[in-house]
Amino acid sequence: MLSRRIFQFLIVYLAGVGILFAIKISMGLSDYVIPGPADIWIAVEAVFIRYIKDVLNTFSVAVVGQALSIFLALVVGIIGRQATWFGAMIKVAAYNVQAYPIVAIAPILFILLGDGVFTRLVIAAMICYFPLLLSVIGIMSEPVADIEHFYRVTGRLRWQLEVKIRAFENLNKLTTVISGSATLAMAGAIVSEFIAADAGIGYSIRVALYQSDLSKILVALFIIGITLSLYQGLLELLGAGLKKVWTTN
Repeated sequence: MLSRRIFQFLIVYLAGVGILFAIKISMGLSDYVIPGPADIWIAVEAVFIRYIKDVLNTFSVAVVGQALSIFLALVVGIIGRQATWFGAMIKVAAYNVQAYPIVAIAPILFILLGDGVFTRLVIAAMICYFPLLLSVIGIMSEPVADIEHFYRVTGRLRWQLEVKIRAFENLNKLTTVISGSATLAMAGAIVSEFIAADAGIGYSIRVALYQSDLSKILVALFIIGITLSLYQGLLELLGAGLKKVWTTN
């Protein structure tokens, strides 16, 4: 899974860089607009190590934000699975709140909370929370009729068992959703840093953008992509391992 994730990223990244070079050659653009291979290599030598540290800084915020959003989504999803007025109210609230664009709310959070780690964490969690919540609610609200009917008839069906059954039967979906939410959490952290932070890879990309240095941005995107590919691959391995443990038990 790890090697597949990295291979897929390299294909997409190299294809994107190849398109940039094709545009550069076909339109005769200067190195100032689209850098050549030599300029990109110079940028690698200049900022690669520093950008790795910046990406790890952003990644740590994204992981904590994702973990927080997963916990909240599971809690709300478990409550919202019930076919009661309270469960219905939770679902309606979840569907309506996501109508507000988090990127538009982000400046307000910076004004109220400042530009520290906490604000970056909140924005990262909020951006990946709502898509994750909708998926969890959908999974937890869908009964596994054949299995649940047996336990219901025998009087052994409790809410904990019901949640476990639905989670196990949809573990592949949950793994995919959680893996995908990692990208959203990372994007949220980068967006928060780009808007008004003074640390992380989002801040470094903003500085490179102000300098019109596309080569540094390409280096940053490469490190971000590799880091996310490794993390998503690990999440998929963890999901597969968890399903194997549940199966044997």
